[in-house]
Amino acid sequence: MSVRVGLAPAFKRVVLAPKFARNQVALRSAISRRHVLSSTERTSEEILNQQRLKRPSSPHFTIYQPQLTWLASIANRVTGVGLSTLLYGFSLAYLVAPDTFDSGHIIAFVAGLPDYIKYTAKVVLAAPFSFHAFNGLRHLAWDTGKFLTLKSAYKTGYAVLGATAISTVALVLM
Repeated sequence: MSVRVGLAPAFKRVVLAPKFARNQVALRSAISRRHVLSSTERTSEEILNQQRLKRPSSPHFTIYQPQLTWLASIANRVTGVGLSTLLYGFSLAYLVAPDTFDSGHIIAFVAGLPDYIKYTAKVVLAAPFSFHAFNGLRHLAWDTGKFLTLKSAYKTGYAVLGATAISTVALVLM
């Protein structure tokens, strides 16, 4: 005794059915049905919606211990957005007013600033640039299949933080 498995009977029913019947099935499935709630269903739905508003979104940061891997991932995205915003902002400003944002005016403006503002600005620019560059190299290594264990992910994370600190100091002192 053989048992047929598959879609053969259903397929034959659809293919061999008259065109009118096939169109009726398609039409019925295309028309959406409106569901009318009774008063008890409506109140229970309102109660459920109120309970949903009081629940924290899941997963919630308060139940997870911060880990180097996801903190570095968030920081990489934030530094990327910040650096991109600065680049595009300066580029648009230069396009709008090229005489105001040319090299001579920028050098004259920066030369007139106090030293502590210059060093602060250098740190604010160098730290995200360094972190984003080194963490980008880390991600490229991950894309090649290297350093994917938890232990090596943490080692490379700490290496990125160390390289970021050293290169930030080096860039600020230039």
